[in-house]
Amino acid sequence: MKGFVHIRIDDRLIHGQVATRWSTGLKVNRIMVIDDAVAANDNEKAILRMAAPAGVNTSILPLEKAVANIKNGNYDGQRVMLIVKSPVTLVKMMEMGVELLPVNIGNMSNRPGTTQYKKSVSMFPEEKAAVDTLLSAGIKVTAQMVPDDPSVGIETFF
Repeated sequence: MKGFVHIRIDDRLIHGQVATRWSTGLKVNRIMVIDDAVAANDNEKAILRMAAPAGVNTSILPLEKAVANIKNGNYDGQRVMLIVKSPVTLVKMMEMGVELLPVNIGNMSNRPGTTQYKKSVSMFPEEKAAVDTLLSAGIKVTAQMVPDDPSVGIETFF
């Protein structure tokens, strides 16, 4: 994943913490959101673009196009932060031949049918299975809301 500096799971996608704390701290020049439904919704894309900090480009793409762009080296020489809503998306990327960086889980809201593992992390069984798949593949997965918080291995909460 040349050009990528951070992968974050956050169901809020681009929001205050990402715009002010993560993107500036990581000195990113692009935030990439991979989500099929959001990429197909012009209103949601417009809102996310408004939430991005000035001077930071956004790419809001469906999974297949994002993976093709990554494999084509479209982001080489950039500093890209990747955000997805679910670890399931990352497993699909891995299955499509993308070598992932370590993954940070920021926020996965408590929703009906989820199990809460940490104050800010609740998962459906298929999301927990996806995290287990990432860990089994040797990918470090941490839970960290903001850069100042300690980075803790997600498995300590299971």
